[in-house]
Amino acid sequence: MTGAEGRAAEASDPYVLSPEDTGQLLRAAPWSRFAVIGDSLAEGIGEPSPGYADLPWADRVLEALRRAGGEVEYLNLGVRHLKAAEVRGSQLRRALEFRPDLASVVCGGNDMLARDFSAGAVEAELDAMVGPLREAGADVFVFTIQDITRVFPEQLGGGSLRERIQTFNDQVRKVAVRHDAMVVDMWAHPASGDRSVFSADMLHASMRGHAVLASAVYVQLGRRLAALRGD
Repeated sequence: MTGAEGRAAEASDPYVLSPEDTGQLLRAAPWSRFAVIGDSLAEGIGEPSPGYADLPWADRVLEALRRAGGEVEYLNLGVRHLKAAEVRGSQLRRALEFRPDLASVVCGGNDMLARDFSAGAVEAELDAMVGPLREAGADVFVFTIQDITRVFPEQLGGGSLRERIQTFNDQVRKVAVRHDAMVVDMWAHPASGDRSVFSADMLHASMRGHAVLASAVYVQLGRRLAALRGD
């Protein structure tokens, strides 16, 4: 469900912003062309959560931007299973041709889980996507990965996986600083220790997780807007 009847639990979720609070954060948002490139998180994979709309984070952001600023054109090129180089090779050109003024780059997690993970190589790929989008005039936001070991540390490899996530997140932050991109920092988000924000596979967000992600995006977009307005 996407209507109010599908969002009963969202109203009381401490990590999901209300439409009113979201509207205040995004008031007079100037963005009219929103593009998303990436892997399964960009695509919006996730299991239903009782009391939450079956609406992935990017669609939620689109909905909020349209409420705040009017018509917004939308392009989501996300495809599951892709590594960062594959995202760049198959999606970046199409995203640039769309001429977005707001874009998100959501990938690298599949690289991080691979045996041959190279933090430097992932940073270079992210840089080669965020940089051109910023140079083309888009505001860009990226995500750090939640500490999933807080929920099932033993099953997911404990310290070694945690260290990989931290390394990956460091690369994401470096790229963001380099290009003045926004970071939706989920690493230490208080909800990341709650099993209900994940799907059963522990690799994808649940629909509650998508709602939490979207609210974290609203906060970052609101900060960028406040800076632009000089608030």
